[in-house]
Amino acid sequence: MDIKRLREEIDKLDNQILRLLNQRTRAVREIAKLKTKAKQEFYAPHRERKIVERLLKRNRGPLPNEALKEIFQEILNASRSMQKELRVAYLGPEATFTHLAAVKNFGSYAIFSSAKSIADVFSEVEKGRSDYGVVPIENSTEGVINHTLDMFISSELKICSELLLEISHNLLSHATELREIKRIYSHPQAIAQSRNWIEDNLPNAELVETSSTAKAAEMAEKDREGAAIASRLAASLYDLEIVAERIEDNVQNFTRFLVIGKSFPAKSGQDKTSILFSIKDRVGALHDMLTPFRDNNINLTKIESRPTKLRAWEYIFFVDFLGHVEDENVKRALKELEKECLLLKILGSYPRSE
Repeated sequence: MDIKRLREEIDKLDNQILRLLNQRTRAVREIAKLKTKAKQEFYAPHRERKIVERLLKRNRGPLPNEALKEIFQEILNASRSMQKELRVAYLGPEATFTHLAAVKNFGSYAIFSSAKSIADVFSEVEKGRSDYGVVPIENSTEGVINHTLDMFISSELKICSELLLEISHNLLSHATELREIKRIYSHPQAIAQSRNWIEDNLPNAELVETSSTAKAAEMAEKDREGAAIASRLAASLYDLEIVAERIEDNVQNFTRFLVIGKSFPAKSGQDKTSILFSIKDRVGALHDMLTPFRDNNINLTKIESRPTKLRAWEYIFFVDFLGHVEDENVKRALKELEKECLLLKILGSYPRSE
């Protein structure tokens, strides 16, 4: 076949895809009516996970799985917006990595609002001004974000889903050459994650810590001898040039983000559960608290401790493990755990990020 006939064939296929997408949208609208009547959540990450995984298993190519996943995620984002235009708060300002994570998870169809602090994100959702919030919880090189953990102690919000975002740092500036840069602005974590590059390339530059990488870009935009460590989106937003790309010291640099809301989803089959608990201070107490997980063949993926702030040397433990609270082995483990706890709180069961 020649190019003209192949293009005619593609046009026919595109017409079929368009017809099927609109047919799918009509079905989505009917589901929206039923959800409204039943007062069900419109964001269903467990269902979205199952849709994508089923299609990936059926895919025989030549379309790559990663491309297929991106295409259907956009379809799911558009379908979700047909049911309800979700309001999403994130740790701002605009162009932070948390903003990028929020857009990645909910698509461009949601209504996004930036919050000045992690506490403000929780407050926006608790007060009903936002349907969901997006907050960072840990970085692969810098570790856990303690403020996020602390918020779960007092808040009744739940973890609805998680996502991993690769963090790539860029040096942004009006300067065209490195020797022109006298100051580097950025968030302390971004500076720490780029420390080796800075020492090798700009050892004499003044390091100025900011509240966010986006704020750093805003300051660099006003400083002809300044530069910011920030995202590519920040370069576009603040009209800065990318002087150096991917300056992070560790190329395997990821941040895990949580989506918080007022309930957590049903089982997806590939889930993670987060809990917190406090225990009586005695010899071997923590070992005994972890035994139910071993006995029920549950894989722990993280354990962190934080002071209760009520008494000296009294701690709350945060634990992540594989499984869902509806799984029988998880039910057994939590029932055994609760017997010895002063406090046990389930923060959420949600589809785990790949």
